[in-house]
Amino acid sequence: MSKTFEKLQPFLDKAMAIETARSLFEWDDQTMAPFEAADYTSKVVGILSDEYMKCLINDDVRRLLKKLKEDKEQEELTDKEKAIIKKLDKIYEQLESIPPEEFKAFNELTIVAGRAWNKAKKDNNYEYFAPYLKKIIEYKKKFAGYRVKKGQKPYEVLLGDFDECFGIKELDIFFDKIKKEIIPLLKQISKKSDDIDKSYNFLTYDVEKQKKFCKYLSGYLGFDFNKGVIAESAHPFTLNLHNHDVRITNHFKENNLESAIFSVIHETGHALYEMNIDDSLTQTLVGTGTSMGMHESQSRLFENIIGRSEEFWTPIYSKLVETYPENMKNISLEQFIKGINKSEPGLIRTEADELSYPLHIIIRYEIEKAIFSGEVDVDNLPDLWNRKYQEYLGLTPTNDSEGILQDIHWSFGEFGYFPSYAIGSAISSQLYAKIKDVMPVNDYLKEGNITPIREFLRDNIHKYGATKNTTQLLKDVTGEDFNADYYVEYLKDKFEKLYGL
Repeated sequence: MSKTFEKLQPFLDKAMAIETARSLFEWDDQTMAPFEAADYTSKVVGILSDEYMKCLINDDVRRLLKKLKEDKEQEELTDKEKAIIKKLDKIYEQLESIPPEEFKAFNELTIVAGRAWNKAKKDNNYEYFAPYLKKIIEYKKKFAGYRVKKGQKPYEVLLGDFDECFGIKELDIFFDKIKKEIIPLLKQISKKSDDIDKSYNFLTYDVEKQKKFCKYLSGYLGFDFNKGVIAESAHPFTLNLHNHDVRITNHFKENNLESAIFSVIHETGHALYEMNIDDSLTQTLVGTGTSMGMHESQSRLFENIIGRSEEFWTPIYSKLVETYPENMKNISLEQFIKGINKSEPGLIRTEADELSYPLHIIIRYEIEKAIFSGEVDVDNLPDLWNRKYQEYLGLTPTNDSEGILQDIHWSFGEFGYFPSYAIGSAISSQLYAKIKDVMPVNDYLKEGNITPIREFLRDNIHKYGATKNTTQLLKDVTGEDFNADYYVEYLKDKFEKLYGL
């Protein structure tokens, strides 16, 4: 460690400690905090956010960071330290541009807005949430404006916060390809939607039994309950304090078996990424996943490519039947596999089938672009949302809860996040092609042996944390840059076979 970096370390340690404390309040707010706590807890979060900013945005850090970027200093740094400096430089650029009082006020707002979203969704009342959303958008436009470079669009700035490797140009090309290839296939399949019966999925499933089975599934995939916990929330999510404390949530619906199953598989994929980050990186600025696109590739690899395969369910399907014998005893494994892969466009993103899912993301991407280009205001967002759903999926939400209120992301100000889900799906297909090249993955799954897959991901992706970006990791693992052809071919091959096209 260079002497200059050693002087910087206490500032970084304090900032990470404050961020960990703030994360605990976020977890508490979404899982068990009483409704009326939000207004008061938001003040605590505001103070923590202010202190976090003071830790990193000050004359001492500015001077040390400037020195550490010099060639002579760079020669003395380890690869880990160089990655931390690169990440700090980006954070510094983000925070330095924002007035401290605005940063504090925004973080206070997200706590209150998150609770308002929960109530609005429960009550099916967009008008209740709209004032909070309007303020959040105003802040995000202002923050993006502080950082926007010449020739850059504000939304591009927000996209870069989640993955620096994918901007509007790259996403437009990717999504145009998806629309061109997937929409015609969806139309073909819609004519055969009745070929697959999954009525069993909508029978009554005891919630306590669901919780027990989902905990089993998570452990089966490798979730370490000595390093993590599972709780409940309105919207499933993953939160890491460090690699020895990773927390996920799930939700349970009495009349939808699949919902909790695939939510817990998805979140477990996120959790495995965080749990397997190298100990030397945890509790540093690079002690987390490198981007949301790469993070979503891990969750969607387990949720869809592995979790919806016959090979995965072969050794454990009997346990599902034993859990719900009255509902499942006459449902064969073959029928179950067809059911969990049935393509039938719906209104809810988190419950969308694998084929129609990217269209849900495209809708959100196009709406977010419209918001930040000034083409739509908050009051008209529900109408735009409904029009997009009719255009792409042939469906129109009948209420706000199944429409614009279904996702929590905007209440946190996470504009630019949604494309990561589609990027992640595409990356997962590219990674899986490589995994199949280096191991008999289907044989392992049939044997109930997830370990080789998990170890491959740990050794090639997880352990590096954020020391490499998405493009670097993908190139190192697969030998290629991002290639959406793997995703398109995977979807076409899978669903053409499923429906005999």
